[in-house]
Amino acid sequence: MNLQNTRNKNFKNENVQQIKTNRKMKNVIITSFILALVLSRCADKSQAPAPPPPPILPVAAIVSENTITDTEYPASIQGTVDVEIRPQVSGNLDRVLVDEGAYVLKGQSLFKINERPYREQLNNALASLHASEAALINAQLEVDKLTPLVQNKVVSDYQLKTAKASQKIAAANIEQAKAMVASARINLGYTNVTAPVSGYIGRLPKKQGSLVAASDVEPLTTLSDVHEVFVYFSLGETDFINFKSQYAGNTLGDKIKHLPPVSLILADNNAYPQTGKIDMVDGQFDKTTGAITLRATFPNKNGTLRSGNTGKIRLGINHDDAILVPQSATIEMQDKIFVFTVGKENKVNKMPITVIGKSGTNYLIKDGVHSGDQIVLSGVDKLQEGQVIQPEKSTAKVAQIINKK
Repeated sequence: MNLQNTRNKNFKNENVQQIKTNRKMKNVIITSFILALVLSRCADKSQAPAPPPPPILPVAAIVSENTITDTEYPASIQGTVDVEIRPQVSGNLDRVLVDEGAYVLKGQSLFKINERPYREQLNNALASLHASEAALINAQLEVDKLTPLVQNKVVSDYQLKTAKASQKIAAANIEQAKAMVASARINLGYTNVTAPVSGYIGRLPKKQGSLVAASDVEPLTTLSDVHEVFVYFSLGETDFINFKSQYAGNTLGDKIKHLPPVSLILADNNAYPQTGKIDMVDGQFDKTTGAITLRATFPNKNGTLRSGNTGKIRLGINHDDAILVPQSATIEMQDKIFVFTVGKENKVNKMPITVIGKSGTNYLIKDGVHSGDQIVLSGVDKLQEGQVIQPEKSTAKVAQIINKK
């Protein structure tokens, strides 16, 4: 019995010892795992890459400077004389004496209408004139015959008065016949259609043999005198007010005299080699468009410009306290335009700006930035609000405030 108790007691002691050993091993494993995890994280932290340096971007300050901005306005070009050539008499078109696009001189024959009916009308009028002249001679003879008879009281003076009245009627018939002859000569002259001015011939819709009349809707052709050209363009009310305020003079006519030359930009975006002069301002605004028309005259000795050409008038206008900012320094989002200004600690701020026009590759700014503000010139599409940059000072004057001269 004692031996059995002793064995049980030893077995219990062995079990307790085994449990303690297992617990120690478990604690060692957990501690090792935690230590390995901590060491792994520390190693990860020590191996993490350093944050990238701030991007180096060009920056410039907005400065004040006296400058004139160029503003472009759509324009249409016309010759100093654009005339429709129309027949003034009816008849068959016997000959077409010019070709389309030809240059003709004033008085040169362009078309010949069948003249035979009008020559016969002239002959008929001449015959009537000759008859009237003979009637006048006959009436004069009657007056000459009755005058001495009345003086000798052979016949009454009534007959003489009647003869003198007939004489006056015959004289009036001569005047009428002369007018008929002149009218017939004019109509005969109209059969030869001549150029009223020197210029270039347009299209020729009527061909030889066509029946033409003064009542035709379509003209025989058009003729343009383009030794000088008129270029018409329009200004809105605000632009016109600013335009008038820039130049000296009490009246609009005085201001026109002080206007600087203007440039013409052709359809290929190249500038016409000669400058023009504004010489006319329309008397009233167009109610439909709310704009007023101006006219500039350009020399065109070489005939480079033709009626119907289009282009743009480049007008230099001074703007008071306006800012020019390069388009490359802006970004457009949701119909709004922004620039990035550089603030404290080189952090950028996205600022909305109000654009009121363009000048070359620059935006004309009404508000949003001010003189002295630093703006980022390029790379703005990758910037974010509050991002830190490393400014690179630019020596070029890329952002300007324009003061009125």
